[in-house]
Amino acid sequence: MIRRMLLLTALLAGPALAAGPLAPPGAPAGAFPKPDRPVAEIVAPQWSAEAARDKAGEFDAVARGMGIAPGETVADIGAGSGYYVVRLSPLVGPRGKVLAEDVTPAYLASLEKRVTALDNVTVVRGEPHDPRLPPNSVDAAILVHMYHEIAQPFGLLHNLAPAMRPGGRVGIVDADDIPSRHGTPPALLRCELAAAGYRETGFHPLSGGAYLAVFAAPAPDQRPRPETIRPCRDAATPR
Repeated sequence: MIRRMLLLTALLAGPALAAGPLAPPGAPAGAFPKPDRPVAEIVAPQWSAEAARDKAGEFDAVARGMGIAPGETVADIGAGSGYYVVRLSPLVGPRGKVLAEDVTPAYLASLEKRVTALDNVTVVRGEPHDPRLPPNSVDAAILVHMYHEIAQPFGLLHNLAPAMRPGGRVGIVDADDIPSRHGTPPALLRCELAAAGYRETGFHPLSGGAYLAVFAAPAPDQRPRPETIRPCRDAATPR
């Protein structure tokens, strides 16, 4: 009888809760203009095979270019399969934190399983226009090979800014190609980030035609109002 009651309780409770947001909603998606460029489809949780990325030294180059140090809190926006997450965890160490954010339920479920043994990693469910991260909590944020997939880049950048600590860095890794071929031309990236109030502080070419662009986020009270943001024209994409 007791066993039957326990089973019934478990069935009624349903599956364990998946990752959730860490902050209340920011500005709504409808407040922002859409980008004046194609938005690539999300087709896979990772850019390429992890062994190939390690051989190319991708993670080390990005971590070095971002100046990521032990004890910092790093947010991986669009963490996907967790390639960066599992490498950031030992880099920031027990005094640091990794916030692994994504919006795709299947990726989040797989990611939660992968990081079970990593005490300094928290999996976060965000929204396409809002990473839902706590204010003043992040030293460095990375967006790796996914900026071209963001349907609401101005909303995401606007809502990410309050999460950044003073002196925080936002690094974007992408291919130097047009969005329909899963890349972002650097000139277009700079224009969109500037439209959201971000300031470029570094640029690092990477292997395979990719790059790392580093930006400083605006203070929350210095962000452009959503209605004043103007999309950037993607001159590189044929129309």
